[in-house]
Amino acid sequence: MLSLSPILVFMAVYLVGSLLAGDFYKVPLTIAFLIASVYAVCITPRLKLKERITVFSRGAGDENLMLMVWIFILAGAFARLASEMGAIDATVNLTLMCLPDSMLLPGLFLAACFVSLSIGTSVGTVVALTPVAVGIAEQTGTSLPLIVALVVGGSFFGDNLSFISDTTIVATQTQQCRMNDKFKANIYIALPAALIALVIYIAIGVQVEAPADVTLNGWYKVIPYLAVLVLAVSGMNVLAVLSIGIVLAAVIGMLSGGFDFMGCMSCMGEGVLSMSELIIVTLLAGGMLALMRQGGGIDYLIRILTQRINGRRGAKFTIALLVIFADICTANNTVALITVGPMARDIADRYGVDRRMSASLLDTFSCFAQGLIPYGAQLLMAAGLASISPFDIMGYLYYPMLLGVAATIAILFNYPRKYA
Repeated sequence: MLSLSPILVFMAVYLVGSLLAGDFYKVPLTIAFLIASVYAVCITPRLKLKERITVFSRGAGDENLMLMVWIFILAGAFARLASEMGAIDATVNLTLMCLPDSMLLPGLFLAACFVSLSIGTSVGTVVALTPVAVGIAEQTGTSLPLIVALVVGGSFFGDNLSFISDTTIVATQTQQCRMNDKFKANIYIALPAALIALVIYIAIGVQVEAPADVTLNGWYKVIPYLAVLVLAVSGMNVLAVLSIGIVLAAVIGMLSGGFDFMGCMSCMGEGVLSMSELIIVTLLAGGMLALMRQGGGIDYLIRILTQRINGRRGAKFTIALLVIFADICTANNTVALITVGPMARDIADRYGVDRRMSASLLDTFSCFAQGLIPYGAQLLMAAGLASISPFDIMGYLYYPMLLGVAATIAILFNYPRKYA
């Protein structure tokens, strides 16, 4: 129990500090994890201080965590570079222009799905598309909370499935499976939910007309996103995929006049720095969890959680509840995955759950929970950009709701059978 207490210290610092500040983003995650990590070093039993620091450092320097750090660095550089060279605007306009006017709402949902799948971040998609959604709502008279919810819901499609999404990276690395294998297992759950949401939006938006002034400037700017998606699905190493994406985005950006060589370097630097908090949190969490495992806390927690499990179905529900609880406490699905990922892998191995399926369930239920908490970054960002309340948006978040239902059904009926 004592070895598990660093998690409680982290939650107490983060939750209490956030509640006192009245803002869940006033307390830096890095500081909350730093305090919990120092506490973990202090309370670990039967080891000298130097040995505790060694255990912490080995946990932080685990080869799987280091791979995650490399992926975060390259993903940050690619996302910032592609955004600066105009790929987001080109992607959105291309998607909207390919659809008839009556398909505007489902078209915007598809645009959010495609952009998030390409850039791998739900927050980035919300920031990029919410202003577009607000403008469309004003021009067409469509309900503003509804059209903003289209963007937020679609953003979680890519957050759940994209090969450069931090949640996908963490889920696959903690479960030690390949990204394309996790994608194949995950698509069986996410795609039906997305199609049902799309049908709902088609029914709602059949009378809406698209604005007439949408133009496509530079279709070739979509190439880096398409290349990353195609190469990743083909099974190429993710570091190679991101490197190719960076080269394509840099070359196209410089040739099109989006930036010069020094501007390219500056964009890449900004992208890497944007990942700094996530990298630090990853290292601190890895070290803290290593100390918890050293003290027997992880084994104890797994015994408590699994003592009533009967077979694979119970193990899957336990994994789902673990990540939902962690996400509600941290308001960050990536941090939730970092926190409970190693525990989920141990449960999966003990009860014969396919690691591809455990990675899929971790990612899916983290996106489900993150999509429905009003203090999550995505809803707060969207509400701020649209000048409405997060609670106004929540009632229209059909995709996250359907994603949770689809994942629950998958557990109940051992679907997909290939991974059961």
